[in-house]
Amino acid sequence: MRTQIAIIGAGPAGMVLAHLLHRAGIDAVVVERRSRDYVEGRVRAGVLEQGTVDLLDRLGLADRLRREGLAHAGTNLAVDGEVFRIDMQALTGSCITVYGQQEVMRDLFDGAEARGLSVVFEAGDVELHDIDTDRPFVTWRRDGVEQRLDCDFIAGCDGFHGVSRGCIPDGVRREFERVYPFGWLGVLADVPPAAHELIYANHERGFALASMRSAQRSRYYVQCPLDDRIEEWPDARFWDEICLRLGPQAAAGVVRGPAFEKSIAPLRSFVSEPMRHGRLFLAGDAAHIVPPTGAKGLNLAVSDVAMLAEAFGEFYAERSAAGIDAYSARALARVWKAERFSWWFTGLTHRFPETGPLERRLQRAELDYIRFSRAAQTALAENYVGLPLA
Repeated sequence: MRTQIAIIGAGPAGMVLAHLLHRAGIDAVVVERRSRDYVEGRVRAGVLEQGTVDLLDRLGLADRLRREGLAHAGTNLAVDGEVFRIDMQALTGSCITVYGQQEVMRDLFDGAEARGLSVVFEAGDVELHDIDTDRPFVTWRRDGVEQRLDCDFIAGCDGFHGVSRGCIPDGVRREFERVYPFGWLGVLADVPPAAHELIYANHERGFALASMRSAQRSRYYVQCPLDDRIEEWPDARFWDEICLRLGPQAAAGVVRGPAFEKSIAPLRSFVSEPMRHGRLFLAGDAAHIVPPTGAKGLNLAVSDVAMLAEAFGEFYAERSAAGIDAYSARALARVWKAERFSWWFTGLTHRFPETGPLERRLQRAELDYIRFSRAAQTALAENYVGLPLA
């Protein structure tokens, strides 16, 4: 087989890129090691930046999102139970939309089927070859038979544990990482949300978040030790803890019910540079991970591939390499800003092992400053709704 762009990974980055290339008339094949059901069923992010929603709209993939997504003009911060709101739309002219990644993936896959996009699922032993030449290719095994795909370029969109990033030599690749000393215990329950908009809580016992996936499905998180086990968190204990950390005002809106999904996720900040080597380009989690506090993961993946698709379009339409040569630096400029915001917001809202009385007072002072400073709220809102592409 031959194509122009081989895309490794059928997550948000890979599938959005496939649609963008299809719209530009550029041939692409997506190679995914898992099944569609597995990829579509992963419980992930649920907050979409304005730019992500607008891009899906331009791709003709936002009909259901517009009907079922929950547009939020603001967000809330709770400090030891006292809640205040940041009006993001008034401050920036933009908002965010709550719409789960599972729903985004369903729309991307349904759209791919309707448009005849080429997606190979359950591809085992994926390998990238000759990325330093002008004739790279990809191999994999399916049903016991080895397959080969020749291409002009390879887009590595296969996540943190994928094969793509490791194909950049150690002497070229530089990685930056911080693993946080706690996790998020997340719960999904078919109960109405505690509030119309998200509530981020800073409490002496640790961080908490009241979120949602729909008007009848709630998503809650509490900060917990990394060595905690799900079995140690029966529903009753979780509901008691989330209500305590949110405080009486917000907890009054919490509707308790059985959790149908419960998991503990570690947090890390991670960036791999550069995002391009030879004919290989990284995008999404293959190149960077952010703590979920700033809701940037899926949105960063989309901004990466928006830049990458633009660069590929320029290459094929104008025979200019300027865009692909600039891709890594351009993408990383936005990535590092999102990393900074997620790191800052995590530090502002969580308890760390070194958080003593002094650090706790400093957190409260900064949150108090944000509460009464329009400039501080604007800075937070600009980052939260999404910075423009560089």
